[in-house]
Amino acid sequence: MFDTLREDIQTIFNKDPAAKGTWEVMFFYPGLHALWFYRPAHFLWRHKMRFLARLFSHITRFFTGIEIHPGASIGRRFFVDHGAGVVIGETAEIGDDVILFQGVVLGGTTLKKGKRHPTIGNNVVIGAGAVILGPIAIGDGARVGAGSVVIKSVPPGATVVGVPGRTSEDHKKTIMNLEHGDLPDPVAGAIKFVLQEQDRLEERLKRLESINELPVLEGGDLREKEMIEVVFSHGGGI
Repeated sequence: MFDTLREDIQTIFNKDPAAKGTWEVMFFYPGLHALWFYRPAHFLWRHKMRFLARLFSHITRFFTGIEIHPGASIGRRFFVDHGAGVVIGETAEIGDDVILFQGVVLGGTTLKKGKRHPTIGNNVVIGAGAVILGPIAIGDGARVGAGSVVIKSVPPGATVVGVPGRTSEDHKKTIMNLEHGDLPDPVAGAIKFVLQEQDRLEERLKRLESINELPVLEGGDLREKEMIEVVFSHGGGI
């Protein structure tokens, strides 16, 4: 048991550069407190003492702002950073070395009994405010961008952003990247591609008009177009 507690504390030192000392981690990290209260609640749940299990969970939510259903399954070296507003449903399954930021929801999409919450693989990072719904799987090493809404399974190593979540790139090896601001935007990438194709077609049309001595038609609002091109020139959103 003490080895597990030490591993929990060391996990925070490994994954949070703000952690300065052991006492600070033990007293001021609600994600750690939620995990420590979850374990006895999960034990009670598995041994059919459901009322006591839910009582533990309810008390934990009151003190930490993190709601972990005692029926959920959580692996080793799990870390909830900040944690306020995190909700983990009853049939959710979480692998090893997973990081969740504040406001993450692992929710269900059906009233039927049985598996109705997500399964999260190993080495997954889920950004602040992300919502993952239904009995879907998030593959090992995947990243879910902040504010994304994911309703379909995600392959291992993929990056998912947007509403609804779209897979924007794959990685050949699992990584633990916290640079959410550098995540690619597939919508912005598509708009950038369309703008580039439009420029190419406009240039071709001008050459044809010049060859055939046709009057050159004026385009739309060039200033507005230039502003759009600046916004999406690097694949970023507004």
